[in-house]
Amino acid sequence: MCGIAGQYCYNGGKPDRQLLAAMSERLFHRGPDGEGLHINGSAGLVHRRLAIIDLSPDGLQPMTNEDNSLWLVFNGEIYNFIELRKELVEKGHTFYSKSDTEVILHAYEEWGYDCLTRFNGMWAFALWDEKKQELFCARDRFGIKPFYYTIVDGSFLFASEIKALLVHSGVKKGPDEDMLGTYLAWGVHDHCSHTMFEDIFQIEPAHALVVTVEGIQFPFQYWDVKVNPEIRGCEDDYEVAAALDTHLMEAIRIHLRSDVAVGTCLSGGIDSSTLTVMINSLIKNEAPESVGLRQKTFSVVFSDKKFDESKYIDEIVAATGVDADKTEPKPSQLREDIDRLIYIQDEPFGSLSIYAQYCVMRLAKKKVIVVLDGQGADELLAGYLGYQGSYIRGLIRTFHWRTALTEIFGSIRRHRNFFLAARDQIHVRKKRRKLLKNNPKSVDRYKDTLDEVLHRELLSTNLPALLHYEDRNSMAFSLESRVPFLDVRLVEYIASLPLSQKIRKGSTKFVLRSAIRGKIPETVRCRSDKMGFVTPEECWMKNELRSFMLEIFTSQSFRSRPYWDAAAVVQDYQAFLEGTSVYSPEIWRIACTELWLRKFIDVPVI
Repeated sequence: MCGIAGQYCYNGGKPDRQLLAAMSERLFHRGPDGEGLHINGSAGLVHRRLAIIDLSPDGLQPMTNEDNSLWLVFNGEIYNFIELRKELVEKGHTFYSKSDTEVILHAYEEWGYDCLTRFNGMWAFALWDEKKQELFCARDRFGIKPFYYTIVDGSFLFASEIKALLVHSGVKKGPDEDMLGTYLAWGVHDHCSHTMFEDIFQIEPAHALVVTVEGIQFPFQYWDVKVNPEIRGCEDDYEVAAALDTHLMEAIRIHLRSDVAVGTCLSGGIDSSTLTVMINSLIKNEAPESVGLRQKTFSVVFSDKKFDESKYIDEIVAATGVDADKTEPKPSQLREDIDRLIYIQDEPFGSLSIYAQYCVMRLAKKKVIVVLDGQGADELLAGYLGYQGSYIRGLIRTFHWRTALTEIFGSIRRHRNFFLAARDQIHVRKKRRKLLKNNPKSVDRYKDTLDEVLHRELLSTNLPALLHYEDRNSMAFSLESRVPFLDVRLVEYIASLPLSQKIRKGSTKFVLRSAIRGKIPETVRCRSDKMGFVTPEECWMKNELRSFMLEIFTSQSFRSRPYWDAAAVVQDYQAFLEGTSVYSPEIWRIACTELWLRKFIDVPVI
């Protein structure tokens, strides 16, 4: 895990060493263990190192091949690098380090652009091919690692974070009005190549691009996954669950490959609890050195029992004997942290659950360098309750009447309160969108059949944003976060399963719940609610953060914005404080956008 940046002057100019050094400094938090800068002809590459694999100087970047014709900066981990290295050695390649970075160089030499299909991991990299005079840039299948770029005066500039691009005086500092409008109205971002900044783009998940002397050439998608639309298969439930268990254990095993200490984020939900229990099993049977003799977990707790998951966390701790660390975010602490949190995230974020995750990462850094997290399981296994409607809609469209009725009754029985609350929220959120001066086209995450929705959520409308938050929150503390559920082999296996292995009788993640039966406490395995690292956002907004929010909403800068009716926003917030209107995330989104505009647009970040 690192920070990368660079400049390719495809118009024939020379890279600006001072600019590259300034970009590197802006990414210091991503790699405090070392830095590297190399200029080769028209290309300049920058690297900030967070040493995880091969801690020796042999792992330093930018890294080159034997004849210095290729230069690489790489952020991420190639988990199957050991297997690829062996294959490449058999093909005649010689290695000088034990790093996964060098594997990328030799894989490119051997397979060219197709090397991407060989990697299992998370990555964003830029590879300068001096002979071809081209820069090959790529991002992992799910967008776990970030890659941003822009073009200024015939130069292609790239970086791990947008703030590093803003160092260049020629980069526009205005918002992308369409993206900002979509975020404010629907809470969606990171769903395409555009960012919240005008003319700053990102490589989308599972995509790559090549920059030549003629500029950006043929951006291409190198991988996709098909989610099985079948309702039922001929597979035996027991065999499917056993196969999932095998795939997940192998994914966890290679995600533990590290030369530094590894811990686990434990929310008390099914996904993180499963990881914790399975890692404990590996400790007993295989003793991976990266974990040590006793696994370390990191959790968020709250005094308000409505938002507290201590009951479930404590059950997992008792069952595994892990070394458990907990933190309780406070609204007073948020006031102190909010400026840095806005800066770290680069773009506005949708809820204060992001702050809870930020606090977990701060806690974890005290004991480890790497954490494993359960991100991705919800999108793979239909874990969000909103997916139930998509499933039922698809059943009705395909005339599976009996199954549809079974799912309707199952959903009502298990999740009645959720759907009643969701119905009320739809009305409130529709009303709050009228506070905005521009209302872009509707973004309905759940409008299609379940297989279509899951595919879109995985690669576009939901997961990329969550991975954005996780990357920034972990790297804020020079911490690497890994997501075993996004092991490509596991993803492709789960995607191949019929939909009834994901939702059955109103129960989400059916196959995972089957696979972990007898392995984790039943109270956790059978949980039907959905929380994660949440905060008492509504309570904070009504009480401890009241003065802070009013200060934002009544400020001169807020009143001058073209995005909302400031007077109506204040009136609506007052109605919420007085109890005549309920809370919804739009309140925070508007406030967060104002803070972001102040930080990055009004006075560009320095």
